[in-house]
Amino acid sequence: MRCDRGPEEAIIDRPYAHDHLCAVHLSQSVQERVRKEMHRQAPRAAPGTVAVALSGGKDSATALALTHRYFARRPGVRVVAISVDEGIAGYRSGTLLAARALTERLGVAHEIVAAREAIGTTTDLAAAALPGTIPCSFCGVWRRGLLNKAARSVGADLLVLGFNLDDLAQTVLMNLARGEVDRLLRMAPHRRRQEGLVPRIAPLATIPEREVYAYATSNGLPFDHGECPHAAAAERNRFREVVWALEEARPGTRHALLRTRERIADLLERAGHDGTPGLCRVCGEPSAHDVCRSCSYRRSARADAAGEVGA
Repeated sequence: MRCDRGPEEAIIDRPYAHDHLCAVHLSQSVQERVRKEMHRQAPRAAPGTVAVALSGGKDSATALALTHRYFARRPGVRVVAISVDEGIAGYRSGTLLAARALTERLGVAHEIVAAREAIGTTTDLAAAALPGTIPCSFCGVWRRGLLNKAARSVGADLLVLGFNLDDLAQTVLMNLARGEVDRLLRMAPHRRRQEGLVPRIAPLATIPEREVYAYATSNGLPFDHGECPHAAAAERNRFREVVWALEEARPGTRHALLRTRERIADLLERAGHDGTPGLCRVCGEPSAHDVCRSCSYRRSARADAAGEVGA
């Protein structure tokens, strides 16, 4: 199959766009869509510091490379990569090596935050202490909190996340299925500043996962191909399969889910809801509840671990 924009062989098909693209034209398309999202999500970004969450996988590697490319033409903007070491044996060490290789290639500062030092536990330890809880539940909460604190500590004006189109479509569907529409205001990309939170943007929002992978590989970005050993238990897997099936049956479903999120968020804001969280009475960090989930999970993990010792 030939590329629809040139004579080269296509490397990917895009049913939602009714075309096939070669590596060169895919790269140009991805770069242009990311540029538009940067303008849309951060239209008045002043010179300062931009933090990028870098896990070492394909999505965050692509997000960092394209963020670096976008801001390279803007003097006074410093890009800093932030990685969180959650303490996942046999997995995180490999992704951190890939992350380090990319930051060194780009000449970007790289901060690594260790969960064991920052919150006193790790994902593996908590998984052992809380066998009835899906590890992704507390791991995701802790990772988001640590990224936010690290971004604040480096003086970041923005925090770039590597969420692609599939990720965001799944999140929208999950929130709708649970009836938690208020979360649509709080999910990235942030529509407004929220107290205590570095504004999060997702420049890969319109790029499907397959295209992110094709971009990363065709441009030679170092990234780790491994999968977290705890990922199989994640509830998101069910929604991933549903979104894939819907997209295959009706190309464009993922984009439609994102538009649905925008329309619902508009309605909520017009009704006086701004999604601004309060502050946790324990740690003082932003929270939609009196005690944030990060503190609740840490308390549960400590209590279960103490119970085992006592037994």
